[in-house]
Amino acid sequence: MRGGRLLRGAALAVLLLVPALADVTGKWTAAIDTQIGVQNYTYDFKVDGDNLTGRAKSQFGDTAITEGAVKGDEVSFVENLDFQGQPLRITYKGKVSGEEIRFTRQVGDVATEEFVAKRAK
Repeated sequence: MRGGRLLRGAALAVLLLVPALADVTGKWTAAIDTQIGVQNYTYDFKVDGDNLTGRAKSQFGDTAITEGAVKGDEVSFVENLDFQGQPLRITYKGKVSGEEIRFTRQVGDVATEEFVAKRAK
């Protein structure tokens, strides 16, 4: 009996050490201040396990999210944008806090930008 309690206690301790995946499924919006002006984005995220997929929509297009992952409260993904006929890889890394995600994105070799996305209501 005591061994059973000890085993259950150990299992619970292990579960508490594993960070829960952040709930990012759904629509998020952001206004990103960039070198070429403010870009308004809508992200539509889907999470399956620790895989993140979806779409990134802005005035420059509607692109699939690739290489997406969710690990605890951290998210990352890539947007492969066609910008004026040229491919542009944008890499995102973010940290979820409630109804916000604080992102840093690397826009090709051109710029690094920080912004906050908010869950759409």
